[in-house]
Amino acid sequence: MAYVVAVDQGTTGSTVLVFDRLGRVVGRAYSEFTQHYPRPGWVEHDAEEIWRVTLRVLRQACRRAGARGRDIQALGITNQRETTVLWSRRTGRPVHRAIVWQDRRTAAYCDELRARGVEPRVREKTGLVLDPYFSGTKLRWLLENVRRAAEQAAAGELCFGTIDSWLVWKLTGGAVHATDPTNASRTLLYDINRRAWDEELCALLGVPSTVLPAVHPSSGTFGTTTADILGAPVPIAGIAGDQQAALFGQGCVEPGMAKNTYGTGCFLLLNTGARAVPSEHGLVTTVACDAAGGPAYALEGSVFIAGAAIQWLRDGLGLVKRAAESERLAKSVDSTLGVYLVPAFVGLGAPHWDAGARGALVGLTRGVTGAHVVRAALEALAYQTRDVADAMAADAGAPLRSLRVDGGASANDFLMQFQADVLGVPVDRPRVVETTAMGAAFLAGLATGFWRSQAELARARRIDRRFRPRMAAAKRDALYRGWRDAVTRVRSTPAPA
Repeated sequence: MAYVVAVDQGTTGSTVLVFDRLGRVVGRAYSEFTQHYPRPGWVEHDAEEIWRVTLRVLRQACRRAGARGRDIQALGITNQRETTVLWSRRTGRPVHRAIVWQDRRTAAYCDELRARGVEPRVREKTGLVLDPYFSGTKLRWLLENVRRAAEQAAAGELCFGTIDSWLVWKLTGGAVHATDPTNASRTLLYDINRRAWDEELCALLGVPSTVLPAVHPSSGTFGTTTADILGAPVPIAGIAGDQQAALFGQGCVEPGMAKNTYGTGCFLLLNTGARAVPSEHGLVTTVACDAAGGPAYALEGSVFIAGAAIQWLRDGLGLVKRAAESERLAKSVDSTLGVYLVPAFVGLGAPHWDAGARGALVGLTRGVTGAHVVRAALEALAYQTRDVADAMAADAGAPLRSLRVDGGASANDFLMQFQADVLGVPVDRPRVVETTAMGAAFLAGLATGFWRSQAELARARRIDRRFRPRMAAAKRDALYRGWRDAVTRVRSTPAPA
């Protein structure tokens, strides 16, 4: 038997899936790791812990599949993007905890850059807005605040990377320092038009180019694991940031195709093909993958808090013991009684980009119960997706015709039906909702000949259920107006006219 293994290193845990040639999952393992919140708005991970957890679940998944190292034809990696690691080339140890994509500590610096008038130039080159979300300002913070980091970086002694680069470094025993274009395009340091690191952007953020990883195609050989990882060397042959991997895994490889991933955050991407479409409605332009795993472009809207809101119901409020209970509770009431939860716990992402916004429950009355709050939390995921979808339609010049969905919360039938109702378009859920991992596996499998064509990959993708809209347009519009009013109440800056 031959297999492809996908490492899906996410914000709250690491998942490993083992796929056979038919695209079936024959082995899996998952484990969470620690979230660190040293100050309000700051979010950190221990990169060494991420490595230990990932290595453990990699070996567990392969054991459960009965896959030995020599049986594995390729390994693909997909990762939480923007999360920033800086480590020593000599020791291989991080100089500080990883700064997570959700972290807002560089908000004031982003404001300063905008005040200097540099955002249009940054946007022209990177397709991104100046926001703490992206890696470049996090890296600058590390260089400025970790003792001797700037000096060591200038001397070529440190490596910067998003989590994919960190895992490749560890898997290859320090032999390879590399990333792919989809992750590079999220750093504020990469020109997506030339598809290369940019000296002007590096100078703007005070980043020496010596810390940057090499950029290799998303589908192609990056290196091989050391033999001790799985018992034999395995080619690392596919890398993509989690959202671009999900876009590829969903088969959205042609212009006009869109998917939404419901993970810790919520990420809607629309493939625009060979053309990088600039956004005028609060989205970003990013690098994606075409049918062969080569470069393409996408419009993206990133919502910072999605599944994390359900975690908050569980861990912060104790309204549910397990995330899966949220569906039953939401269905136990007919409405939210006018309650809206705006989960701006770390600010608002696309299309608002308001780092100073904070979360709120709006419309509380004495009749509101925990079930109403749970329902409001689930509905918030759908409303935030509608915000992004409307902006995307304005940029692309055409409304969404359908939406492919994945991620943990897509298993929630209540949420998926409400999403179809709020958007007014069909929502398609695949049988394997872990399409992020599937995309990484497909990229690695294409590079090594395990799979040979998109037609072969299409046979491995199967639809589980299509949710069709059934809410009256008047009700949909009224509910959405209430949502937009709630968002206005939590904003720190007025919405653009």
